[in-house]
Amino acid sequence: MRRLVVLLFVSQVLLAQNAANNPANNPAESPERHEFVIPNFHSELGATLPEAHIVYGTYGHLNAARDNAVLLPSHYMANLGGYQWLIGQDRALDVSKLFLVTTELFGNGRSSSPSNTPEPYHGPRFPIMTIRDNVDAVHRLLTEELKIAHLRAIIGFSMGAQQAFQWAVSYPEFASRIVATSGTAKTYPHGVVRLEGQIAALTADAAFQGGDYASPPKKGLEAFGMVWAAWLYSQEWWRRELWRETRRPGTTFEQVMNGFRTSFSADANDYILQARTWQKHDVGATPGFDGNVERALRSIKVPFLYMPSETDLYFPIGDARYEAAFIPGVALMPIPSLWGHTAGAASNPADGKFLNQNIARFLAAGR
Repeated sequence: MRRLVVLLFVSQVLLAQNAANNPANNPAESPERHEFVIPNFHSELGATLPEAHIVYGTYGHLNAARDNAVLLPSHYMANLGGYQWLIGQDRALDVSKLFLVTTELFGNGRSSSPSNTPEPYHGPRFPIMTIRDNVDAVHRLLTEELKIAHLRAIIGFSMGAQQAFQWAVSYPEFASRIVATSGTAKTYPHGVVRLEGQIAALTADAAFQGGDYASPPKKGLEAFGMVWAAWLYSQEWWRRELWRETRRPGTTFEQVMNGFRTSFSADANDYILQARTWQKHDVGATPGFDGNVERALRSIKVPFLYMPSETDLYFPIGDARYEAAFIPGVALMPIPSLWGHTAGAASNPADGKFLNQNIARFLAAGR
């Protein structure tokens, strides 16, 4: 099993390593793996995949009324085990009472991706998939395969939060409650530029060969990881050397940097495909809203818990405050953390406690 599959949170590498080193983030529950296949899947941008494969996981049991399901859509390059920080009898999601569905985004290397799709869509020829493509595919998975017509909640972190927003706009009454942590309803121009810089660092390696590489572009992957590192945590996190709180005693700054430099080991085209999906995200581009993100946000009908990290550099809190002003029934609850983007996935005990307590309270209010 490849390295990224065992990461518990995200392939935003050191966050995942923190989780793996913290026994509190590794409850006994593990998901059952499944795969859903959609023939002739038509993407939003005009491509047709002869087969679209969606890997997903399930925890717990669907009750007779089929009304105890919660959807946990995956984040960047994550697998179906990426929400362990929320799952357990003493956490927000108790699998003795709930049926949890975790899904894997197109491009993560197990769902349909550049690395596992045959020609004419192999490698750099794999079509760009949007967040709406992912949401629509999972809607088919839920309704056609699992026969679920309504969700108790959708909870998403990062690119999972992007999907949560899209669900709220595309299928406004499909879930009773929605939670988004460390993610926004649109990728604004600064986010596009940031992702473009990471892609540029990766593709500048001569070994990349336009995506038709014979072996992994090692130098490009190392450069990609170093650009990623500068954005993942807050500036104060670095100044206070907070990596010391979750890593082995004696871990040095040089070791932390080297962790970023050497840990991106998945397929380069897969990294790029999901970055393009991230860049394209915009709920305002949903049919019927004419590109107007504010009008799309006003259309949200269900209670929405919006939890940006106060120090997120990927999804700045100012963007969240701007969006929250247009969402009816929103509860804007910033995560008071120095852990940057990773705060939204409980990368440290204090953030984990804050998230679980408030998400549990929000879900309980809807019962």
